[in-house]
Amino acid sequence: GVGPQGSSPDEGVVEDLPLIDEKAVEQLTEGLISHYLPDLQRSKSALQELTQNQVVLLETLEQEIAKFKECNSILDINALFSEAKHYHNKLVNIRNEMMMLHEKTSKLKVSGINI
Repeated sequence: GVGPQGSSPDEGVVEDLPLIDEKAVEQLTEGLISHYLPDLQRSKSALQELTQNQVVLLETLEQEIAKFKECNSILDINALFSEAKHYHNKLVNIRNEMMMLHEKTSKLKVSGINI
Protein backbone atom coordinates (compact mmCIF):
# COMPACT_ATOMS: atom_id res chain seq x y z
CA GLY A 1 0.00 0.00 0.00
CA VAL A 2 0.89 3.63 -0.21
CA GLY A 3 1.98 5.41 2.98
CA PRO A 4 0.78 8.83 4.18
CA GLN A 5 3.54 10.59 2.23
CA GLY A 6 2.34 8.98 -0.99
CA SER A 7 5.31 6.63 -1.35
CA SER A 8 5.62 2.83 -1.20
CA PRO A 9 7.22 1.28 1.91
CA ASP A 10 9.53 -0.72 -0.41
CA GLU A 11 10.81 2.43 -2.06
CA GLY A 12 14.51 2.96 -1.59
CA VAL A 13 15.26 -0.67 -0.66
CA VAL A 14 17.02 -1.35 -3.96
CA GLU A 15 19.25 1.66 -3.47
CA ASP A 16 20.13 0.42 0.04
CA LEU A 17 21.58 -2.87 -1.30
CA PRO A 18 25.31 -2.74 -2.00
CA LEU A 19 26.35 -3.36 -5.58
CA ILE A 20 26.83 -7.06 -6.27
CA ASP A 21 30.30 -7.90 -7.49
CA GLU A 22 29.79 -10.55 -10.21
CA LYS A 23 33.39 -11.74 -9.95
CA ALA A 24 33.11 -12.19 -6.18
CA VAL A 25 29.90 -14.19 -6.63
CA GLU A 26 31.63 -16.37 -9.24
CA GLN A 27 34.64 -16.94 -6.99
CA LEU A 28 32.45 -17.73 -3.99
CA THR A 29 30.44 -20.18 -6.08
CA GLU A 30 33.60 -21.87 -7.37
CA GLY A 31 34.97 -22.05 -3.82
CA LEU A 32 31.74 -23.58 -2.52
CA ILE A 33 31.63 -26.10 -5.35
CA SER A 34 35.32 -27.02 -4.99
CA HIS A 35 34.74 -27.54 -1.26
CA TYR A 36 31.74 -29.89 -1.59
CA LEU A 37 32.26 -31.46 -5.03
CA PRO A 38 34.99 -34.01 -4.10
CA ASP A 39 32.89 -35.37 -1.21
CA LEU A 40 29.82 -35.52 -3.43
CA GLN A 41 31.77 -37.34 -6.15
CA ARG A 42 33.11 -39.84 -3.61
CA SER A 43 29.59 -40.35 -2.30
CA LYS A 44 28.32 -40.84 -5.82
CA SER A 45 30.93 -43.50 -6.62
CA ALA A 46 30.31 -45.21 -3.27
CA LEU A 47 26.56 -45.29 -3.99
CA GLN A 48 27.19 -46.68 -7.48
CA GLU A 49 29.40 -49.41 -6.04
CA LEU A 50 26.77 -50.18 -3.41
CA THR A 51 24.08 -50.39 -6.07
CA GLN A 52 26.21 -52.77 -8.17
CA ASN A 53 26.86 -54.93 -5.10
CA GLN A 54 23.14 -55.02 -4.36
CA VAL A 55 22.42 -56.15 -7.93
CA VAL A 56 24.99 -58.96 -7.59
CA LEU A 57 23.54 -59.92 -4.21
CA LEU A 58 19.99 -60.00 -5.59
CA GLU A 59 21.07 -62.20 -8.51
CA THR A 60 22.86 -64.56 -6.12
CA LEU A 61 19.79 -64.72 -3.86
CA GLU A 62 17.56 -65.50 -6.85
CA GLN A 63 19.89 -68.36 -7.83
CA GLU A 64 19.84 -69.72 -4.27
CA ILE A 65 16.04 -69.48 -4.14
CA ALA A 66 15.86 -71.40 -7.43
CA LYS A 67 18.13 -74.11 -5.91
CA PHE A 68 15.87 -74.38 -2.85
CA LYS A 69 12.79 -74.66 -5.06
CA GLU A 70 14.53 -77.41 -7.03
CA CYS A 71 15.41 -79.23 -3.78
CA ASN A 72 11.81 -78.96 -2.61
CA SER A 73 10.50 -80.38 -5.85
CA ILE A 74 13.03 -83.25 -5.60
CA LEU A 75 11.86 -83.92 -2.03
CA ASP A 76 8.26 -83.88 -3.27
CA ILE A 77 9.15 -86.37 -6.01
CA ASN A 78 10.95 -88.59 -3.46
CA ALA A 79 7.89 -88.49 -1.19
CA LEU A 80 5.69 -89.39 -4.15
CA PHE A 81 7.91 -92.37 -5.06
CA SER A 82 7.96 -93.49 -1.45
CA GLU A 83 4.17 -93.30 -1.29
CA ALA A 84 3.88 -95.17 -4.61
CA LYS A 85 6.16 -97.92 -3.27
CA HIS A 86 4.04 -98.18 -0.11
CA TYR A 87 0.83 -98.57 -2.11
CA HIS A 88 2.52 -101.02 -4.50
CA ASN A 89 3.48 -103.19 -1.50
CA LYS A 90 -0.13 -103.02 -0.26
CA LEU A 91 -1.37 -104.16 -3.68
CA VAL A 92 1.13 -107.03 -3.77
CA ASN A 93 -0.05 -108.15 -0.30
CA ILE A 94 -3.70 -107.93 -1.35
CA ARG A 95 -2.96 -109.93 -4.50
CA ASN A 96 -1.11 -112.58 -2.43
CA GLU A 97 -4.04 -112.78 0.00
CA MET A 98 -6.50 -113.12 -2.87
CA MET A 99 -4.40 -115.91 -4.43
CA MET A 100 -4.23 -117.68 -1.07
CA LEU A 101 -8.01 -117.34 -0.60
CA HIS A 102 -8.56 -118.57 -4.14
CA GLU A 103 -6.36 -121.60 -3.40
CA LYS A 104 -8.27 -122.34 -0.18
CA THR A 105 -11.65 -122.06 -1.89
CA SER A 106 -10.42 -124.28 -4.75
CA LYS A 107 -9.29 -126.95 -2.22
CA LEU A 108 -12.64 -126.71 -0.44
CA LYS A 109 -14.49 -127.20 -3.75
CA VAL A 110 -12.32 -130.21 -4.58
CA SER A 111 -13.15 -131.62 -1.13
CA GLY A 112 -16.79 -131.40 -2.13
CA ILE A 113 -17.78 -128.47 0.00
CA ASN A 114 -19.77 -125.93 -1.99
CA ILE A 115 -19.16 -122.32 -1.15
